[in-house]
Amino acid sequence: MLRRLALAALAAVAVLSPALVAQTPGVLHIRVTLTDTAGVSTPVPQHALLISDNPATSSPRRVVTGPDGRVNVRLRPGNYTIESEEPVAFGGAGYEWVRSLDVVAGADVVLELNGGNADAATVSASAAAAASTLPESNPALLLPQWQDSIVAVWTPSSRASGFIVDRSGLVLTNQRAVSGASVVEVQLSADLKVAARVVAADAARDVAVLQINPSAASTVTPVPMHCADAGAVLFAERRKVIALGSPLRGPTDLSTGEVLPGSPSLVLADVRLGRGSLGGPVFGAAGTLVGLSSTVDDQDERRRRDARIVPVRVACDLLEAARQLPPAESPSATGLPVEPARPFPAAALNAAPSGAGNIEPYTLSASDFDVAFITPVVLRNAQRLAASGRTTSQSLQMQSHPVDLTDFGVWTDYFADLPAVLVVRVTPRFEEGWWTKVARGAAYTQGVALPPIRRFKPGFAGLRVSCGETLLTPIHPFTLDQRVSDTDAVREGLYVFDAAALGPHCSTATLRLWSEKTPDKADTKTIDRRILQRIWDDFAPYRALPTDAPAAAR
Repeated sequence: MLRRLALAALAAVAVLSPALVAQTPGVLHIRVTLTDTAGVSTPVPQHALLISDNPATSSPRRVVTGPDGRVNVRLRPGNYTIESEEPVAFGGAGYEWVRSLDVVAGADVVLELNGGNADAATVSASAAAAASTLPESNPALLLPQWQDSIVAVWTPSSRASGFIVDRSGLVLTNQRAVSGASVVEVQLSADLKVAARVVAADAARDVAVLQINPSAASTVTPVPMHCADAGAVLFAERRKVIALGSPLRGPTDLSTGEVLPGSPSLVLADVRLGRGSLGGPVFGAAGTLVGLSSTVDDQDERRRRDARIVPVRVACDLLEAARQLPPAESPSATGLPVEPARPFPAAALNAAPSGAGNIEPYTLSASDFDVAFITPVVLRNAQRLAASGRTTSQSLQMQSHPVDLTDFGVWTDYFADLPAVLVVRVTPRFEEGWWTKVARGAAYTQGVALPPIRRFKPGFAGLRVSCGETLLTPIHPFTLDQRVSDTDAVREGLYVFDAAALGPHCSTATLRLWSEKTPDKADTKTIDRRILQRIWDDFAPYRALPTDAPAAAR
């Protein structure tokens, strides 16, 4: 009781004292690493630490290290004790830390926690047994070890994960992710994406080998395949596995699970990976690659949440076949456009006016297509209309039919956070054919009034956008197959461009559009300068952001 009163009194002094209030906090930078028997320094992620001020004025503050073993904490000036909440098991031993230090007003303080300044710790029998293998003692330690080797695989119709297995630029991924794709791109980091080509593929077992330029993979440590021992990898029921992937939204994904009962030819595991993470590596408890994750073709919704594991021996067979193929020219090493690092300012989106009048100037029509230019402001307006109970189709009335701006089909997750990009959406027109008009007119002369019989024009095949004489390269040339009936589907284009791609700086801005019916003949349209100005104005708040604004969490 007396201690609680004393703490309350100290807290009151801290609140009332102008001298304390005026002091600028310092920043404590903590890094936790351990060194394995081979001398390799490994970050320790997800390690919980308790920070207490001396003398104590409140309960300890709990912080957790990130994938790189680091955590930064803002603290008021004073003396602090930093200690492990629980020991960490590593390489057959237990480690924990208790350290004290001073934080100075407005200064940075660095605290390195490693094996050299750790205390030996007693861990539970189960943890001690697990500590002989690094991932089993702490599966999260696989993440910093291999997160740079995991890549995102983009095609116009899909997004998957993959991983680099050779410094020559060979990448493993799912076959269904790249099946039939005319464009395949591999993103190695937030600011590096390069072209790729499919070298070999096995549709039956859902594995493919891609090739990127070797220079793009030169700084990445390949995931070791251990193909000589691949045939000995067994998937016993309840065996622990660890899957990594690069989800469509968020940082590198890690999920642990167990092998489920099933047939010998179908290995399933109850790992839960985010959308876009399938195709990444799967490790056993000892940290050895055992396969790559794939989707489950099953009507059972519960089972579809699981992942199928393509065994490493299958991947090794295809990899060896790919290496036996005649040499081919490597894809270009030139970096392709990537998503902007900064998010669109939320305040500008919340202040944006609503109503159809702010959207109508963003459209034009070609012979076979209606085209919409979608900025974050336009998309935010469409979301407001939907939330207010009005149908979003009212927000964008095309020349031939309404379009729901908030429905991006399989790419809806990509646009969920309103990224700071310009989207050119190309939708086939919905019109009545000449012969059906003639037939309906003939029926009318006989006293029969028939409603218009409309059908979608040919699907989208390709788009090129130019600013003056410069051909613009899209960040993503997405396509979207929308089902319009039980038997018919229509293909749209969703081309994503940099925020500064189009605007008044373009002397002229033109679109060239191709349809599936006439892929060798383009329809060329000039973009009205009023559209260019409206697009430019919408991105003004984004251009006004400081260059050191926080990066987008995608």
